[in-house]
Amino acid sequence: MFTGIVEERGAVVAVEPSGDGVRLTVRAPVAVSDAAQGDSIAVSGVCLTVVDQGDDWFTADVMRQSLDMSTLGSFGVGTPVNLERAMAAHGRLGGHIVQGHVDGTGIVLEVRPGAQWRVIRIGLPTGLAPLVVDKGSITVDGVSLTVSAASEATDDTDWFEVSLIPETLEVTTLGALAPGDRVNLETDILARHVQRLLAFHPHNEGGSR
Repeated sequence: MFTGIVEERGAVVAVEPSGDGVRLTVRAPVAVSDAAQGDSIAVSGVCLTVVDQGDDWFTADVMRQSLDMSTLGSFGVGTPVNLERAMAAHGRLGGHIVQGHVDGTGIVLEVRPGAQWRVIRIGLPTGLAPLVVDKGSITVDGVSLTVSAASEATDDTDWFEVSLIPETLEVTTLGALAPGDRVNLETDILARHVQRLLAFHPHNEGGSR
């Protein structure tokens, strides 16, 4: 479990084929400072398991499903990534509950600079749109953010906006986003559970399915 509070910005140092997936090596001095084999580290929002490590790097296997659902399949040597270690049981939940299970990818539609912040509009798959609500939480490339605006159900396109403060722009990869870039999205786990419950509601009106 993660919180979406990025601990450091790392970089991919190696990508090697591994079965139908890849073996990814990431430079991550903070993340590996107390890591052990089998630990979980979120890489730009995707939960990966440490299989090997050194003083300032770790290696993880990425399965085909993760490559298909996220941007990890496009990573190459030098790609910057947001990193977060799994939250300790006694830690503070500074962002929101993040599983590291990416729902899909979005496309940056617009970047609007402001005096103290930057507004990013991101297009998202239609199936995810009902799970994104104004003032709700969403994870973009592993960063916990608050939705500042969202499209209406009657709009022609599905999108949401987030407002990035200087700290987020500086310490994460989101400061480099430009229109056309793909980002990993994880919607709020509570919204996903509610959607699932509502899907079964018609069957339960009579007391049984």
